[in-house]
Amino acid sequence: MLQIWALDGIREITPGDDLVQVIVDAVSARADVDSTLRDGDIVVVTSKVVSKAEGRIIRADDREDAITRETVRLVASRTSPTGHVTRIVENPLGIVSAAAGVDASNTPEGTVLLLPVDPDASARALATGLRAATGAHVGVIVTDTLGRAWREGQTDHAIGAGGIHVFEDLRGTTDAEGRPLVVTLPCVADEIAAATDLVKGKAARRPVAIVRGRADLVGDLDLPGARSIVRDPARDMFRQGADEAYAEGFAAGRAAAD
Repeated sequence: MLQIWALDGIREITPGDDLVQVIVDAVSARADVDSTLRDGDIVVVTSKVVSKAEGRIIRADDREDAITRETVRLVASRTSPTGHVTRIVENPLGIVSAAAGVDASNTPEGTVLLLPVDPDASARALATGLRAATGAHVGVIVTDTLGRAWREGQTDHAIGAGGIHVFEDLRGTTDAEGRPLVVTLPCVADEIAAATDLVKGKAARRPVAIVRGRADLVGDLDLPGARSIVRDPARDMFRQGADEAYAEGFAAGRAAAD
């Protein structure tokens, strides 16, 4: 049976805070479930509190300037009828998202929050600390909210992982009818991230959730992290927006004709 619950009572996180101790205290404060972490539990933490603890808050009166500084590659840009510009970009982590992950919500006026420098390292550090503090063999996922190609809305995804298998490789097995599975590779880290968002919420100040029932996914700390989820550019069929790809192709055709 899969169980998922969020931790209440987590205060506002500030630079330098010990997130391991914050999580341990929040787990211990719950009286309606097992008050200790168990082997195989997965601790899911929003990137916002990781960034705050790591001091990734910067002074930026103009969020757009911060987005520009965090942009490695522009994928697409659109201007709404009201004049609002949305930029889909690749950030230094290789993640393609709106606004490069720069967040201006729930931060002091005149500041923005950047993603952790290395979310996988952050997740591994949390997993290491939680294993030492509790004696439980746990895994950690760090999440951020992203949109999806072809679909409206957003959901949480794994951007960092420590001590957990991010994929469940079913290739080479068979389906219920005995047919071989050739390309089936569920990204279980993203599935777990999305599931925990149902209990954490966006404005409930519940940035940490526990997942119990998938101990098979928890493993060594040196397992490949969430960076392995980012598609290699050589196999990326969606590196540009439709308008940008058309414009580039049109320009290349005119140049060839000239």
